[in-house]
Amino acid sequence: MGSADEPITPLDPSEPVERESPPAETGNARAPRRDGPMVETHPILDEFLYVEEEMSAGKIDKLLTLLATLYKDAPPFSNHQEMYAVIDAIQQGATPWNSVSVTYDSPRPENGLPIPPWMDGKYEIWYRDPLAVMEHQIGNPDFDEKMDFMPKRTFHGEKRRYRDLMSGNWAWEQADKIAEDESTHGAMFAPIILSSDKTTVSVATGQNDFYPLYASLGNVHNSVRRAHRNAVSLIGFLAIPKTSKEYADKADFRKFQRQLFHSSLEHILSPLHPYMTTPRVTRCCNGHYWCVIYGLGPYIADYPEQALLACIVQNWCPRCTAPSDDLDSTNLGGPRAHIHTDTLLSSGMITLQELWDDYGIVGDLLPFTTAFPQADIHKLLLPDLLHQIIKGTFKDHIVDWVEQYIRQAHSKAEAEKILADIDRRITAVPPFPGLRHFHEGQGFKQWTGNDSKGLMKVYLPAIAGHVPSEMVQAAAALIDFCYLVCCEVIDEDALGQIQATIDRFHRQREVFRELGTRPDGFSLLRQHSINHYVFLITQFGALNGLCSSITESKHIKAVKKPYRCSSRNKPLGQMLITNQRIDKIVAARADFTTCGMLSGMNLTDNYLAQLFPNPATLEVPPQAENDLGWCRTPTGSCNEVRTIDGTHRRLAECERDETGAVEEPEATAEIKLARTHVCCLPRDIYLLARCIRQPDLPLLTRRFLFGVLYPKSRTPPAAIPIDQLPQITGKVYVFNSARAVYYAPSDISGLGGMHHKRIRSVRLWYSSHPRYDRVFIGNSDSPDALGFRGLLVARVFLFFSFKHDGVAYPCALVHWFSAIGDSPDDETGMWVVEPDLLNGWKRVLEVVHLDTVLRGAHLIGVAGSHFLPSNPKLDFSMSLDAFKSFYVNKYADHHSHEIAF
Repeated sequence: MGSADEPITPLDPSEPVERESPPAETGNARAPRRDGPMVETHPILDEFLYVEEEMSAGKIDKLLTLLATLYKDAPPFSNHQEMYAVIDAIQQGATPWNSVSVTYDSPRPENGLPIPPWMDGKYEIWYRDPLAVMEHQIGNPDFDEKMDFMPKRTFHGEKRRYRDLMSGNWAWEQADKIAEDESTHGAMFAPIILSSDKTTVSVATGQNDFYPLYASLGNVHNSVRRAHRNAVSLIGFLAIPKTSKEYADKADFRKFQRQLFHSSLEHILSPLHPYMTTPRVTRCCNGHYWCVIYGLGPYIADYPEQALLACIVQNWCPRCTAPSDDLDSTNLGGPRAHIHTDTLLSSGMITLQELWDDYGIVGDLLPFTTAFPQADIHKLLLPDLLHQIIKGTFKDHIVDWVEQYIRQAHSKAEAEKILADIDRRITAVPPFPGLRHFHEGQGFKQWTGNDSKGLMKVYLPAIAGHVPSEMVQAAAALIDFCYLVCCEVIDEDALGQIQATIDRFHRQREVFRELGTRPDGFSLLRQHSINHYVFLITQFGALNGLCSSITESKHIKAVKKPYRCSSRNKPLGQMLITNQRIDKIVAARADFTTCGMLSGMNLTDNYLAQLFPNPATLEVPPQAENDLGWCRTPTGSCNEVRTIDGTHRRLAECERDETGAVEEPEATAEIKLARTHVCCLPRDIYLLARCIRQPDLPLLTRRFLFGVLYPKSRTPPAAIPIDQLPQITGKVYVFNSARAVYYAPSDISGLGGMHHKRIRSVRLWYSSHPRYDRVFIGNSDSPDALGFRGLLVARVFLFFSFKHDGVAYPCALVHWFSAIGDSPDDETGMWVVEPDLLNGWKRVLEVVHLDTVLRGAHLIGVAGSHFLPSNPKLDFSMSLDAFKSFYVNKYADHHSHEIAF
C-alpha cells in the first residue's frame, strides 16, 4: 500500500459547492462591501439561517428579497453567496480540509490471473490537522472552568470519587511519566479521545456510507462532551474500500482493509507526534499559556471496530487473553499489550496461524498506536455500553431468551397468549416525559439504541408474573448495572455496588441454563465485557462521557444533516464545507460572547418576560374574565394567555417542552408553574370547585393556608373547625403544567448539570383523554431518610395559584399514594405503592405548596400473573385508574434511579 503521486492537497474548490471568494475585510462581522453604505450584520443571523434552520440557498435568497422589498434599509446580505462568503471569512475555528490518495502496492496475482479491481483503485482520505483542532478546543473560552489542566484525585470523606477522564488512574500515570522527564516536567498533559464508526446516511439512494473520525480533548469535563458543545470535533473521513462479492472474502482484500485503516490513522495523527515528547506552548481557554504534551487517549468504538483497532480475531476479547470458547468464566485472562504481542512475534517459535488460533492475534499487522509514544491500543479501548450491554446483552440476549423460554415452557397457543399480554402491559404504561411509548408492544422489525433503552425502562413489570422470579431478577440486575455505570460521579461505594450487581447477574442468569434456554452456557463476548467495567472506571473515570452514544449522536450533526443539505452529487465535498462553516460559526459565537460583542442580543428571556408576566402576580380585569370550562387545544393547554390589559397572546413554544437540558449553572432544584394560566375558568375558588368537580377544593385550600400561616400550631389543620379557617378571597388561577428544574448530570443536561421535566395536569391531553401526572414529594415526617423512604408519591389533579394578604401561593391538589411494605419488591427491586382511599372509593386529597414537589414520578401498574383485557384493550390513559397497586419506576431516568433507590 502506498500513496499516489499527487501530494496532500487542500480541499478542492471545484467540488459542487457554492462558495465565493472571501471578502476583502476578514475576521469581522461585516458583510462585504457593495453599492451603498457598509451594512452591519450579526453572527446570530448566520447561525440562525445556516446552523439552526439549515435554510437552503434558494430560501435564503427569497428571505433577503422579502426583507429588501418590505423595509427601507438594505438587508444584511444581498444573496446567499454573500452570506457564505462572510462565514468563510471567519478566522475563528478555521481548520482547512486536506486529502491524500492511497493505492495498493503489494504483490499482485501472477500467471495470467485476473487482477481484482480494488487493487487498481485510489482511496481518498479527507482530514483536518488534529493539532489545530485540539488547539481550538484547548483555547475555546466556552470550556473555561469546564476543563482540567492536570490530573486530579477527588475524595468525599476518605472515599475516592471518579468523574471526568482526568480523575482516573490512567491520566495520573501519564502525568507521572511526563514529570519524570526533565524536558517535559511541569507540562500540561492533553489526552486525545478518538472515535470512529461507519454510518449509512441513505439506503434508498445508493451506497452512501461514510467513515467519520472524531477527536475530543480529554481535559474537557464529561458534561461538556455529553452536551455536544463542540467538544467532539470531526477530524477526518476514512476511506471505505469496496469490491464485488467475488473478492470480498479474500484474505488479501481483508488485509488491505486493515492496513489502510491503521495507515490512515497514523497519517492523520502524525502532526501530533512531535508534541508527544516536546512541549508546545498553547493558549488555553482561561487566557493563560501552558506548555502542552499531547498523548493518545481512550478510543471509543463498537466491537467490530475494537477488533480492527486491536488487530485481533473476531470473537476474542480486545483487552484480555481469555479464550474465545471460555468467556463465561469470571477468571479473566492476562491483559493484552503491545509488549505481549511483540514477545510472541519475536520468539520465532509461533507461526502466524498459531497466533490466530491460540491467541486471537492478527500477526501480520501492527496497530497504529505502535507508532506513537506511551500508547497501547489494548489499554485504551473503552467498553461500549450501548452496543455491548443495552443492545447486546439486554435486547439480544435477555429479551430473546425470555421469549424463547416462554415458547419452550408453554404450548404454542399459551405462549402466544402470554407474549401478547406482555405487549399489552408495555402499551398500557402511562406517559412520562422522555419515555419511549410502545404503541404496539415490542414487535419491531429493526431496533435502534433508543428503542432498547426505552424497553429497559418498562420491561420488568411486563414480564413479572409470566416467567420465573430468577429471570426477572437477572434482568433487573443487568438494568441496575447499566444505570450504575452511567452515573456522573462514581465513588468507591458505587464501585462495590457495581461489582455486587455483576455478581448478582451472574448468579441469576444461571436460571436460563437450568431451564434449558442456554444449555451451552454463557461464553458470550458481550456479557464477558461486563467484567472489565469496574477496572476501566478506575482508569478513565465515569463512562457516561466516553460512551459510543456520543458518537452516534454526533453522526447526526456531522454527517447526516450535512448530507441532507447537499445536492447528493459528490456529497462529501459539500459535507466538508458545511462542517467547516458550522465550526467557524460556533467558534465565532464563543469568541464574540467572551469579548462582550453579543451583550444584549439574546432577547429570548427578556422578550418572554414581557410577553408572559409572572403568573403569581398576574391580574385580569373582571370584565375580561370568562367563566366557561376548560379550553380545548391539541395539547390540552390553553392556546392563549390573558395579559394585564386583557389582550390575548399566543402560547410560547417553550411551554411545549416535556424534558431536556437546561443551560444554567448548577443550582438547587426548583419548580415553577407554567408561564400561562387557563383563561376560561372561574377565578372564584367555589365556582372553580364546582366547575372542575372537586367540591373539597375550598376546604382543602383553607386548611393548607392555615398550616402555612400557623406552622407552630399544635392542632393539625384537619382538626380546626371550618369557621376558624382563613377565607380564600383572592382570585384563583389554574395552570395546566409545572416545570421542575433540578440537578441531574447523569441525564441529558446542560453544562451545569441541570435538567428539566414538565409535570402535566390537564383535563384533555391532545383533545382525547385526561392526563394527571405523578410526582415525588419530600416526606416531612422522615426528612433525613435515604432513598424512597424520604419521599412520598402523589398524583396531581390541579395546579393553581392564589393570593392572600398580598402573598402569592402556588399550589397543587394531590391524591396520595402509600407504600406497600417497608422494602422494595424482591423480584423487580422497585417499591410498590397503592392509592389512599377512604371507605374503599373516595380519594384522599390534599393541597400542598408547590415547593414541596421535588419532580415528576412514574408509576406502572402491577399485573402479577393476571392477563390484561384484550377487548376492549386497556389504554395507557386509563391505567392509573385500572390497577390497584403500582411499581414506582426507578428506571424512568437516571435521576429517579439515583434519588429514590
